[in-house]
Amino acid sequence: MYDLIKKAVYDDEAAIEISKMNKDVTSVVDAISELSFEETMKLGMQFKRFPLGCDLTEVVVGTCASDLELMDLLGNCRLADMFGAPIHICAYAFSDIAEKFGMRGVEVMRKVHEIVDVPLDLDHFGENGAMRLPKNISGCGGECYNKGPAFTECPRGRIHERLIDKELAEKDDKEEWVKLSSSVAVNVTCEQTGDGHAAPLREAEDIANLAKKYGRGLESIMFVGDGYDEVITGFEKSIEIGADVIVVEGGPFNRCENTSEAFAKTIAAARILSPGKVVATNGAYEHEVRVGLRSGLNMVITGFQKNHHGYMCGFEPGTAKRGKFGLPRIIQIINEEFPNRGLPVQRPDLLSLTTAVKIAGPDYVYPRKIGEYHVGDAHWATLVNSRMYQNIELKHTLKDIVELAEGNTIALHGGRFISWVIANELDSFVDEIVISDIDDWVLKNTVDNLQNELNATIIAEKDDKAAADSADFSIASSTMIPVRDSILKKVPDALTIV
Repeated sequence: MYDLIKKAVYDDEAAIEISKMNKDVTSVVDAISELSFEETMKLGMQFKRFPLGCDLTEVVVGTCASDLELMDLLGNCRLADMFGAPIHICAYAFSDIAEKFGMRGVEVMRKVHEIVDVPLDLDHFGENGAMRLPKNISGCGGECYNKGPAFTECPRGRIHERLIDKELAEKDDKEEWVKLSSSVAVNVTCEQTGDGHAAPLREAEDIANLAKKYGRGLESIMFVGDGYDEVITGFEKSIEIGADVIVVEGGPFNRCENTSEAFAKTIAAARILSPGKVVATNGAYEHEVRVGLRSGLNMVITGFQKNHHGYMCGFEPGTAKRGKFGLPRIIQIINEEFPNRGLPVQRPDLLSLTTAVKIAGPDYVYPRKIGEYHVGDAHWATLVNSRMYQNIELKHTLKDIVELAEGNTIALHGGRFISWVIANELDSFVDEIVISDIDDWVLKNTVDNLQNELNATIIAEKDDKAAADSADFSIASSTMIPVRDSILKKVPDALTIV
């Protein structure tokens, strides 16, 4: 595996080969441990490319804290929704806010669900439903992050101080919380160093099963720890419970001598091993966030003031403490690392992606495959369970698109995942499908994948006009408005799907 991973740093064909094969966790971690820091970052970015892995860079925002007023929580959620950032739900804080207003926690969850349409990501959720914590924990100032490395568990005994009676009082709401969510996070760090940092694995397994029961995305939180044995355990346990997304925590729970390199290596390994091709962090010092982004990190979980993710990502020891408003800082870090790219993902981008998911339909997207690759990634399955997905009105359904296409040679202008779905549906009715895309990498991988899977002859054509001229009918197979408009300038008669 080492030779192949070493080769994949610079060789696209080696990266493609790795993406298609069954991977052994220890072999991947061992191989990456022998790469240089620069090679590690390049490797991670190799796998942050369509279709090898999710290529989005986004923020997810914690909007809550136990001592917020309900009005402030709802306002924070509206602001995140306007921006287009998925909302990270800390179930204990929702329940604490609810208690102050004589409500059940799930009632606050319902209120948030009613006023936003971005995905809702549920965390701090255990075998009894919403976890409940005493005030000295829910209002923790972030001692571990502020003091700095290194810990194997919370210095304040967090998680062990659970208010079980309060949890049991609302246990009947457990399944409704999950049904209102788009994804659910569980924590496997108890298996990495002991049970001091998270609930026992049985709770993670219980919630993982519940998430799967309702078709929700599953995130698994692990930490860098010692950078080797604990990383291997974290990946193995995450995969065993069926995680779609790998969430890597660094910060004070990165105990390696070179924390930047260890974080980068863990992110790069996650890029290869994450079942749903999405890699996130819920806690990382600024230097870790930066090297993580350079190593293929997709998602940074940050937060508003008072939310603990507000200080857990993007600050350094001495400044990482409760009260920090992490969201703008993370946005600035992302733009310093990737300037002039319009990042992170914003509401118009999320709407375009969700439209593609809705055209494809829930039965077509991840974890389903066409050929060697999933259709989309874990995001696609998560978006299916959002109100944004429910509310989108399609210009044309997939059935409409196929019925409107005329002739034996159809040109698809745009080679990403939605074109795979359309091509798959057209396959029974046409002899040739021409794929056009200005990106050589996208074009090659789409044509190769579809040609191996479909009966129709798949033809690559970089130029939209040439593709249209060689076909009986053209479809602008992109839900991104600027891309659609660019195609229409060259192929004005193309059928548009948005």
